[in-house]
Amino acid sequence: MKTILVVEDHPVILELIITMLLSFGYNAAEAVDGSEALKKVQEDDFGLILMDIQLPGIDGLEVLKELKKDPETREIPVIALTAHAMEGYEERCLQAGFSGYVSKPIDIRKFKSLLEQFNS
Repeated sequence: MKTILVVEDHPVILELIITMLLSFGYNAAEAVDGSEALKKVQEDDFGLILMDIQLPGIDGLEVLKELKKDPETREIPVIALTAHAMEGYEERCLQAGFSGYVSKPIDIRKFKSLLEQFNS
């Protein structure tokens, strides 16, 4: 099982997600902004990326575009993490190229089920 990269700028949320992933038996790495995420995907082989949409500097949508442009990273599934749970937002994220969508606060059962879809 490959490591999951969590890209989240809020330290408490980052710690919570990392703790959940470890408790589910996954390996996890972290990045606190889009630039760091892009650097880390060049250094390591990730099986999945959990990406906050609103990041300082390069936002999650821009990071996704960069990942999809690169033949080395375009196949990595990227799940959007967002506090924007407005109607239609999930569809917009999926249309933008995200592989899945998780709204905050995170529903632990749904989150675990979604992870299992990408790591079976």
